[in-house]
Amino acid sequence: MSYVVETLSHLLDQTAFANLSYGNYIMIAVACVFLYLAIAKGFEPLLLVPIAFGMLLVNIYPDIIASPEETSNGVGGLLYYFYTLDEWSILPSLIFLGVGAMTDFGPLIANPISFLLGAAAQFGIFAAYLMAILLGFSDQAAAAVSIIGGADGPTSIFLAGKLGQSSLMGPIAVAAYSYMALVPIIQPPIMKLFTTKEERAIHMDNLRPVSKLEKILFPIIVTIIVCLLLPTTAPLVGMLMLGNLFRECGVVRQLSETAQNALMYIVVILLGTSVGASTSAEAFLNFTTIKIVVLGLIAFAFGTAAGVLFGKLLCHLTKGKINPLIGSAGVSAVPMAARVSQKVGAEEDPTNFLLMHAMGPNVAGVIGTAVAAGIFMAIFGV
Repeated sequence: MSYVVETLSHLLDQTAFANLSYGNYIMIAVACVFLYLAIAKGFEPLLLVPIAFGMLLVNIYPDIIASPEETSNGVGGLLYYFYTLDEWSILPSLIFLGVGAMTDFGPLIANPISFLLGAAAQFGIFAAYLMAILLGFSDQAAAAVSIIGGADGPTSIFLAGKLGQSSLMGPIAVAAYSYMALVPIIQPPIMKLFTTKEERAIHMDNLRPVSKLEKILFPIIVTIIVCLLLPTTAPLVGMLMLGNLFRECGVVRQLSETAQNALMYIVVILLGTSVGASTSAEAFLNFTTIKIVVLGLIAFAFGTAAGVLFGKLLCHLTKGKINPLIGSAGVSAVPMAARVSQKVGAEEDPTNFLLMHAMGPNVAGVIGTAVAAGIFMAIFGV
């Protein structure tokens, strides 16, 4: 009888119930909220489902991300090895390869002024950098946190790893991906605040056709120029442009299809679950995380506002030929931000079609955020 009692007691001790803290239960609840937003509301499910499930797993079974030094047999947890690929900047770079293969740069080529709108939307990053320093973050930690303003999860992870801010990578990545998913909620009020009804209803002229030669030359030229100026951006900008060259050159269809489908989805699974697994209660529930989340929201709001305000300036200079709403798409959340520009414009005039015009600043924002990360790495000599 004592053997049975002892065995049952031992089994009870091995259950998660015996080892969970109140913080773990809070994070499990947060994971369930994220799953609800992804599944029921459709907010970026490809990102939020794996992130939320990784969050769920690590707060039930923390050893799933334990390092080899923390285990009795010298073998790390499953998600530890996934997370190592984040720290080595492998997964973020592969995400950019897939994004490049999926993205048509035609709208940006057809309307080069979109580069300015994409650049303007990066203002939020540098504003958040200064605020982070005022809140007590070190220079490198402030840079890693501020990149959230670009609404670009892979770049946020990439920069945090390069600047040696692995301890902040979980909160930074979750904040960045959360704001990417919440673009349809966060951006419209800001867009409407800084524009008039008449401005939102502006129709833009059709974009000019872009030749195949232009589309082939674009990724090559951008890679040469950007990487010569900021060599540290090569892993991101280089992979983005390589993926796009796969798409446009027409002679490597299999590589293009692999990059934008099978490889992309595999990397999203690995990156999403590992990012979610970095949010254990011990690492996530603290005042530093709150500051990161708030700074990320401020940065994202400032970036959206800066893009819209610069769009208003261009609208004035072009005598009403540019709809300021497309400036909000200058953040890096592709293609969600461009869709939001279309949605808000269509609310004023259902016949207004802004999507392709907004894709220009949206794609420029992807490049701009990578460049901003490269500037920070150059400043700190990484």
